[in-house]
Formats: sequence, C-alpha cells, structure tokens
Amino acid sequence: MAALARSVLVTGSNRGIGLELVRQLAASPWPPQHIFATCRHPEGPRGKVSVGAGSSPLCFFALADIVNLPSIRGAVRAVGSHLKDQGLNLLINNAGISSHATLRSLDSQEMLSVFATNVVGPLQVAKEFLPLLEKAAKDAGKEGLSCSRAAVINVSTKLGSIGLCLGVLEAPMYPYRASKAAQNMVTRCMAAELQDKGILCTAIHPGWVKTNMGTQKAPLTVERSVRGILAVLASLSQDTSGAFLDWEGNSLPW
Repeated sequence: MAALARSVLVTGSNRGIGLELVRQLAASPWPPQHIFATCRHPEGPRGKVSVGAGSSPLCFFALADIVNLPSIRGAVRAVGSHLKDQGLNLLINNAGISSHATLRSLDSQEMLSVFATNVVGPLQVAKEFLPLLEKAAKDAGKEGLSCSRAAVINVSTKLGSIGLCLGVLEAPMYPYRASKAAQNMVTRCMAAELQDKGILCTAIHPGWVKTNMGTQKAPLTVERSVRGILAVLASLSQDTSGAFLDWEGNSLPW
C-alpha cells in the first residue's frame, strides 16, 4: 500500500488536530518521505510539537505564522530547500482560531482578527506554496486528482455551513462561523481554478473534537477524528475536489 503522499505540510501542528495529524502520519506503516510541521510558537507554553512526532526523522519543523506573509515565505523557502528538486504533494491548512462572540459582544477588531487567521491565512499559504504544489502535480506522472499527486485540504467545520446553520442560539460564534463559511467559498474557488493544474482542493469537517478549541465536552477524541480524516484523504479523487466532507467521508451542505 502506498503512502498518502510523498510530502505533507500541516499548519497549526503544535497541538490538537494538527499535532495528531503529524503523529499519525509519522507512525503510519507507509509514512510520507517528508512531513513538514509548522506553527507560530513551537517552543511556546502551548506547544507540544516535540512530543511524539518530534522524535521521527521524517519530520521537519518550520516556523510559520499564517497571518504574517514574510513568515509564510520563509517557510516556503525552508520547505523548498528541504525538498530540493521535488514539489509539495499535500498541504493541510489546519491552523485556525475560534471566537464565541455574540451579536451583542463582538467588535469589528475581533471579527477582522478571526477572518485574518481563518480565511486570509489559509489563502495566503496556498498562494505561496502554489509553485511547489504545481511542481508536484506536474512531476507526479499520473492523471486525475488525489492527495498523492497534489492537494490543498482546508480544515473547516459544519458550524460554517449556511445550509445547516446549526445551533445558532446556543453557539452564535459570529466571527468563527462567518469566517469558516468564507473559507468554504475559498475552497470551492480554488478547486475550480486549480483543477486543470492537477491540484485537488477539499474542505474537511473534523467533528466536534476534544481539543483546546473543542473543549473536553466534545464527544470525539482527537485520535479517532484524525484516523477518520486520513482515511478520507486517501479516498479523495476528481469527484470529491471542491466537496465539503466530514471526518467519516459524508457530504455536508455548504
């Protein structure tokens, strides 16, 4: 059985879902040749990037603040240097922030800050890594779309689904929900634009997960969520580029 992809980059990999993605990829019987784990503060008080995954020779850690363009470009240079003449096969935009602001409590600065991280950040990361993704797609020697060729995966949430509009009264979360709805549109636009370049783009809802963001009230462990996500990623194809799926592969309404 082949690896999910030859090279994988995960943003926001110092804790939670991002860290578990790096751990499970590194521990796979068929691991990628290169795993790039990026975050803003790998040595910070909430950073756990050196735990478990840090012991793997497959992992390469790069500083990347997704709201800071020079920082992103520095990560691109570091990853490109490490890959030498290879491209980047799989970019997982996992980094993001939450906000529980209600209509009464929110202010414009909080709204803008959440949009900068959850919408502009992933878009900038995809834009700057695009040459490496294009190189991977071109050099793959295969047709069709898949994570093993070239792909951008945006970690989203069903709380951003306009069609579902779940639990607004219980969890208004205006900045978070609106930003994720916007991120979903970014995914759709990129899927349409990059399809002819051989690059797959899909949005994934990881479930309500026991993380700092999801809290301990969440019913799903991060280990189970990530196992499901990786299984879904391995199944993606031309038919699911531009789709909004959950961690079990079910389609969600936009």
